[in-house]
Amino acid sequence: MTEPQKRPLPVRVRRHTDGIPMDDLFRAAVRPAPERPPARTATDRAPDRVPDRAPDRAPAPGPGGLPLRPPPDEPELAERPGAALPGWCAVLVALTSLGAAAALLWRARPPRAAPVAPWQWAVLAGCAVVTVIALGGLTRGRTGTAWVLSLFGRYRGSVRRTGLVWISPFALRRRVDVRLRHWRSDPIAAVDAEGTALRVVVLVVWSVRDTARALLAVDDHLSYLREQVEAATARVLSQLPADAFRGDGPTLRDAEAVGARLTRLLAAECRPVGVAVFSAQPTRIEYAPEVAAAMHRRQVAALDAKHRDSVLTSVIDAVDDTVTRLTTRGLVELDDFERQALVKDLTVAFYTRQGGRPERGGD
Repeated sequence: MTEPQKRPLPVRVRRHTDGIPMDDLFRAAVRPAPERPPARTATDRAPDRVPDRAPDRAPAPGPGGLPLRPPPDEPELAERPGAALPGWCAVLVALTSLGAAAALLWRARPPRAAPVAPWQWAVLAGCAVVTVIALGGLTRGRTGTAWVLSLFGRYRGSVRRTGLVWISPFALRRRVDVRLRHWRSDPIAAVDAEGTALRVVVLVVWSVRDTARALLAVDDHLSYLREQVEAATARVLSQLPADAFRGDGPTLRDAEAVGARLTRLLAAECRPVGVAVFSAQPTRIEYAPEVAAAMHRRQVAALDAKHRDSVLTSVIDAVDDTVTRLTTRGLVELDDFERQALVKDLTVAFYTRQGGRPERGGD
C-alpha cells in the first residue's frame, strides 16, 4: 500500500491597512539586478578612448634563472649639437667693437676740449663687454675631440667642430676624446665551466659614440669600461671548459667564438653610457699558476692517450686487412690458435713500426 499524500495547508496572507503584505515585512531586501549597458555595434566609435598600454616585456632570464636587467637608459640625455660659431665671426665682431670704441675716443680726445657724454661712456662700456665676450669665447677644436657644454648644471650640447671656434664663455666646456682607442687589460682572474682557475688577457677596441652620456651618465666611463670587461669576461668564460680532455666539445680555445660572444655582451653593457665596443678578443687564456703544472700534465696525458688511440686504430685495421687477404686467397690455413698467434705477432710488429712501445711481459 502506498502512503497517502498529504494535502498542503492553505496559506492566508494578511495585508496591512496600507496595502503591504505582512510576509514582505520579514523578507530580506532583494537587490535590483544591475542594468547591462547596451551592446556596442561595429559602427560605434570611441574617439576619446586612450588605447591601453602594452605591458612591458620581462627581462630575459640569465643563466641562473634570475632576470638580467641592462643599465638604465636615459632618453633625454643624448648628444645633440651645441651652440657654436666659426671663429672668424667672433674675431670680426671684436674688431668692429674695438674700431667703434676707438672712433668714439678719437672724437672725444682732449684737444677738442669736448666733455665725454654719459651715453658715450655707456657705448664704450658696451664695446668693451662685446670685445671681452667675443675674444673670451674663442677656442680651438681638435680633430678627434669634442666639447661638451653645460650651463648651470644642465647639458647644453656638444661641439665637434675643428679649427677656430667660438663658444659661449658662460658655458662650462669639457673636452672628450672621440677617437678609436684600444685597451689591453691586465691578467683577469676567472674560472671555466669546470671550476678551473684561469688568467685571461683581453684586448678591447672602443670609442666614445655619445659624448653626453659618456661624460654625464657615468662618473668615469674609462673605469666603467674596465669593470664591465672584467665582469663580461668572467661570465663568458664560465660557460665553457678551457680544454676538452674527454671528447671534442666546444672549448675556450675557439678564440673567434669566445671573442664574438664577449663583444656582443660588452657592447650591450656599454651602450647606455655612450661607449661603442667594436671588438673584445682574448689574446691569452692560460691556467692560473697554482694549477698550471697539474693541468699541463693532464694535457700531456690526454694528448698521449689520443695518439695511442689513433695508432692502435690504424694497427688494428692493418692487421685485419692482412689476415683477411691471407685467408681469402688461400695462402694459409689457420685454426683459432694459429690465427690468434698471427694476429698477436702482426699487432706487435705494426705497433712497433708506428712508433708505439709495446709492454713486454711473460706469456
